[in-house]
Amino acid sequence: MKVRVAVVQTLTVRESEGRTNTARAFEYIDEAAERGAQVVCFPESYPGPWQAPIKYSPFQELSKKAKEKEVYVIAGSAEDAGDKRVHATLLFIGPKGELVGTYRRTTPAGPWIYANEPPWSYNYKEANDIPIFETEFGKVGLLMCSEVYVPELSRILAIRGAEIVFMPAGTPKGRLWHTWKNLIWSRAIENLMYTATCQNIFDPQKEDGLAMVAGPEEIVLESKQPGIFVAELDLDRIQWLRETSDGFPDQGWRTKPGVLKEWRRPELYRKVLGQHW
Repeated sequence: MKVRVAVVQTLTVRESEGRTNTARAFEYIDEAAERGAQVVCFPESYPGPWQAPIKYSPFQELSKKAKEKEVYVIAGSAEDAGDKRVHATLLFIGPKGELVGTYRRTTPAGPWIYANEPPWSYNYKEANDIPIFETEFGKVGLLMCSEVYVPELSRILAIRGAEIVFMPAGTPKGRLWHTWKNLIWSRAIENLMYTATCQNIFDPQKEDGLAMVAGPEEIVLESKQPGIFVAELDLDRIQWLRETSDGFPDQGWRTKPGVLKEWRRPELYRKVLGQHW
């Protein structure tokens, strides 16, 4: 099974609700669909909203566009978590306009940067679920931005069968750019999965983006520029690598196969880590 995914490195407007960004999102979806994308992934918080109190959700408008173009859409938003706190969320919208599911950022625990780090302005609350989403082409996982620094999250998704994990990010990485890129690919290598990321660009003259799709054997695409980047992913190859036993001599692969079944010793981890595992 092969699937074409688009990561959209957006030209983003800093606004409290996100209506301008939503209008732009329609144009991005149109172009991505014309280029054959079956999944369109937007950055963290795109199109919004970005600030509390939460008065707007882009879901209804994006669901109509997803249905019109018959594509999956992963969109960044925020939702009221009660007690004057807010979840950072990713909406996973299906090609019939349905809400396939929602991922709410789990890590780190709140409060965190959202309360005092522009462009966000809300009191963040962490969630406690790491869902898997079933699609006709395979299992999909969602994480957000710097959760790439927490390898346990990607590993949990991989053990539960995720073949693609989308990790849309928020703002430019600055001096973290090279290590962030390394981690995106590392999560793909160690979990025999595809990873995909993109981010908001507010000033294309001063900011470097990171639109990237990585597989366990190669970086499929990478760009610092704003735009729509489409890649075809071979999920049969992922399954082959997961099912194949590691061994010598080299049998034609460019990564270690079988790491999810042959290189894990959960009984050892429980023994060593005890209550900390």
